[in-house]
Amino acid sequence: MAGAAAAIGAATGAGPALAQEQHYREGALRADLVLYNGRIHTMDRRDRVASVLAIQDGKIVYVGNDERAATRGFEGNPRTINLRGRTAVPGLIDCHNHVVLMGNRPGHHTPLENAYSIADVQNTLRDRARHVPAGEFITTIGGFHFNQFTEVRLPTLAELDKALPHHPVYLSIGFTGPSVTNSLGKKFFEAAAIPVTVGADGSIAGGTETGKATLALRQTLTFEQRKRGVLDAMEYAVSLGVTTHLDQGAFQATNTPSDGAAHEDNYTMNLPFLSVYDEEKGIIRLRINYLHQDTDTNVTTLNQRLLNAFKFFGNDMVRTGAIGEFIAASYSGGPVFLEAARRTAKAGWRVEVHSLTGGDFKTQIQAFEAVHAETSIADLRWVVAHVPQITEEYVNRLKAIGGGVNLTGWQYLAGTGAAAGPPFRMILDNGIPAGMSSDGMQIAPMNPWIHAYYAVTGKNARGQVINAGQQITRQELLRLYTRDNQWFLGGEDENLLGSLEVGRLGDVVVLNDDYFTVPDERLKRISSVLTVVGGAVVHDTGAVH
Repeated sequence: MAGAAAAIGAATGAGPALAQEQHYREGALRADLVLYNGRIHTMDRRDRVASVLAIQDGKIVYVGNDERAATRGFEGNPRTINLRGRTAVPGLIDCHNHVVLMGNRPGHHTPLENAYSIADVQNTLRDRARHVPAGEFITTIGGFHFNQFTEVRLPTLAELDKALPHHPVYLSIGFTGPSVTNSLGKKFFEAAAIPVTVGADGSIAGGTETGKATLALRQTLTFEQRKRGVLDAMEYAVSLGVTTHLDQGAFQATNTPSDGAAHEDNYTMNLPFLSVYDEEKGIIRLRINYLHQDTDTNVTTLNQRLLNAFKFFGNDMVRTGAIGEFIAASYSGGPVFLEAARRTAKAGWRVEVHSLTGGDFKTQIQAFEAVHAETSIADLRWVVAHVPQITEEYVNRLKAIGGGVNLTGWQYLAGTGAAAGPPFRMILDNGIPAGMSSDGMQIAPMNPWIHAYYAVTGKNARGQVINAGQQITRQELLRLYTRDNQWFLGGEDENLLGSLEVGRLGDVVVLNDDYFTVPDERLKRISSVLTVVGGAVVHDTGAVH
């Protein structure tokens, strides 16, 4: 055993470069890799922990504790990495987010969800500026809130000028602000085709003024800049350990100031991502849902989608998914919602809708039941998302027709009250299919470890317990982000992702800290030091080797 370990260690330094060792075949990212000397949480049904994992041609061929056995059967010499006792988990699955919107952001989008003070914001922006040509916009649109900063406010124009004297900057909260800019940004916005009112302190009011500012930036976007944004979004995702994303679309853009952070052209927004995959630069697995907001019972756009698109069509890296997270303009029921659900059921597609209030889940599930009475949806896995206020009665009604719920910690940023939801504990104890998501990057962070913090502590960004009695364990939370989330992907993915088992795709994340033992406050600062997709290393901080 010791000899094998020495041989593996010697091979580590001589491994081929990433560009030489990875290759695409049939649209999949595949490589050969052996990880050893780690605490590898497989998240299989027995929750086994191994020390060695081998991946050949993108798929797992060995999980266990025998280093010699792991290296048998390879035609050549696989790349080998000593994890030095670090914790590793399956690549995380985010079953409900908006990574495509994140990739289409104007400017050089810079997530601020990991900043906890104005000084942190300044340092994050300075770091970003080192790799951005002078004069180009650095932006953060959504995914953060001033509640997370010790000062409980946005930075000022002067503070942003100090951090970025040579770059215009634009920071905007949620869907529609408020926002803030610096001196260079103020000059740009005030000279825009539709001028923006900017305060002397750089403040931009929420609503129309923020809408005008976001529109002015969007109108400067080129396709190549969108592709650059796609690569940035992918790199950020894998730095957190999120390797598979079920994207939920966007509200259809009107190209007016009424558009918010969640608006884009639903018919073209995926094209920069597809171009990146065509160039063999894609490093995350993308699953695409189609959002529709028809306002009449002809459901014209939805009907055309059902007639002209294919469900679960694609390859290991990018594949179509379902209809959602809106199937009609009204998401809380009504005749248009019912007709959209009826037609989607007849076409045999999966559906996902979102719930935000104490009553919308009732009308949604009632509509699902009415459709089920006509056309069985028992095997289609229809989903109600977010469910902050869902009751066990309706959980049982949804479960009875084959449905599930996905959960998120979106209340972390701005949630208040004693029972902000979702009722994690009730849902897990109930046994309905459930998974974890971020709903990033508008009103919630993309960072899964912030959502983990919320789920296991019930605390918001101000440190207040707002989800009392609904906390779950760290093991349960990780299961929701891995093995349990494969249910929401459906198709071939269900048997390929979510756990580290022989025959599954080789997606692995090595963490910077031990998720299972760190103090609660350090959960938010967990990240990946090494992310592997299909056996190929797609993120590497150099912490293990």
